[in-house]
Amino acid sequence: MDGEELTAQQTALYDRQIRVWGVDAQKRLSKANVLVSGLNGTLAEFCKNVVLAGVGSLTLMDDRLVSDDDLRSNFLIPPDEAKKSGGSLAEVYCNSLKEFNPMVHVSVEKGNLTQFHGDLFDKFDAVVVSCCTLKEKRMINEKCRERDRRIAFYTVECRDSCGEIFVDLQNYTYAQKKSDDNVKYHLEYPSFQEAISVPWRDLPRKTTKTYFAMRVLEHFEYFHNRKYGETSASDLPIVLNLRKTLCDEQGVNESLIPEKLLDHLLSAGAKEHPPVCAILGGILGQEVIKAISGKGDPLKNFFYFDAADGKGIIEDISPVSKH
Repeated sequence: MDGEELTAQQTALYDRQIRVWGVDAQKRLSKANVLVSGLNGTLAEFCKNVVLAGVGSLTLMDDRLVSDDDLRSNFLIPPDEAKKSGGSLAEVYCNSLKEFNPMVHVSVEKGNLTQFHGDLFDKFDAVVVSCCTLKEKRMINEKCRERDRRIAFYTVECRDSCGEIFVDLQNYTYAQKKSDDNVKYHLEYPSFQEAISVPWRDLPRKTTKTYFAMRVLEHFEYFHNRKYGETSASDLPIVLNLRKTLCDEQGVNESLIPEKLLDHLLSAGAKEHPPVCAILGGILGQEVIKAISGKGDPLKNFFYFDAADGKGIIEDISPVSKH
């Protein structure tokens, strides 16, 4: 393994996880730089996990001020923070995360990630975003893909009790120990746009209904110029018309996307359910750690969780040529 050795302090602090995934994996993790944009309760869980695991640096982007809603699902915000003025979510997160692991460099980058040129992305090994519109997801994912070096891209959404994670590792090779040999595996990931462009009629009948519901909500917010999560139950009639239009275009039955599920997601808006934040943030943290360390089978390429049935579902939604 190339690069600097772990310090005695790092070896002592990360002793238990070094025993699990080895010193080389920890060295890779300790040199990795992660960018997180669009902060919420789910990403609070994620940030805590990667900071405790010993990622090299964590850069936070979110200029929004702390609101009362943020307090309900976010343990990184002190209870009295909503009463203060002038502190952005990124700054408040940064101050709290520094206390979790002083060996991880946590910093704030001001601005909107979609407005930055590609050079900024070259600093990072992984980019994780939330609270994004359809247009923003596409744009940020493409900026990651345009760079000369491979940059892992992740999106995560938590709408009340339902959640979605998307992963794009581009061309990814990793090794798994089989008997006495290390066997190499190669995976080709589609971009977010390529994945959601797969015709619905071509997907397996067992594909989770949450996948389709999330796509309908994305299109609704896009066509009606809404911010992420800027929805309510009163939008249901318009969304049902959009569901019909999309299902007719895709050649599938509207029953694929239950009205009850759409109503639930619309009513939730951008509100999160803390237990679901913990689950999604935990899964996302594991996936980023696996991709950076090269240890473990990475998720390809969507993950869904619904507290109504307590199930986590992985969906590989890729163009045929990517298989």
